[in-house]
Amino acid sequence: MNQSREIIGVVLAGGRATRMGGEDKGLQLLKGKPLWQHVADTLAGQVSALAISANRHIDIYQRSGFPVYQDTMTDYQGPLAGMLSVMQQSRGEWFLFCPCDTPFIPACLAKRLVQQRGDSSVVWAHDGERDHPAIALVNSSLIPDLEDYLAAGERRVMVFLRQSGGHSVDFSDLKSAFVNVNTTEDLQMMQELK
Repeated sequence: MNQSREIIGVVLAGGRATRMGGEDKGLQLLKGKPLWQHVADTLAGQVSALAISANRHIDIYQRSGFPVYQDTMTDYQGPLAGMLSVMQQSRGEWFLFCPCDTPFIPACLAKRLVQQRGDSSVVWAHDGERDHPAIALVNSSLIPDLEDYLAAGERRVMVFLRQSGGHSVDFSDLKSAFVNVNTTEDLQMMQELK
């Protein structure tokens, strides 16, 4: 059975992008295509449906035809707020979250996370050196815990994932797939790759 068919892939594009001068990171072009689109195109073949978490330029994201979910919390509360908002507003059991600034995610992302999930309600990518907690496969059963965590003023993604009994999944063989774009300099460097 292909479990990835029951996963909603979510591109997280709701941040402030302070390190990119406040520009909407997801809409920055990499080789002529918006960053969020690179992520969506790779996720599309791995999941049953796609959605976008965004807080600005909603009309632009909606033109993609994918459902666009805004944070239910105000003031850009971070990735967890985006994750929670999508899970609250979308009918699904499993969600594969991926930030819009990781344009090279691997085509085996969902499959490997599913295969190595075990009984955990959440797993995330680890590139051999560091965790990537916003690249995570999350079960909707965590909604109440996440609501409580955010209501308590907590925002740290890694802490929540660990508290939820999750574990990382090794992608050290694909380390370069998790490079992310934080600044305009990063973006310029990537334009020149390949």
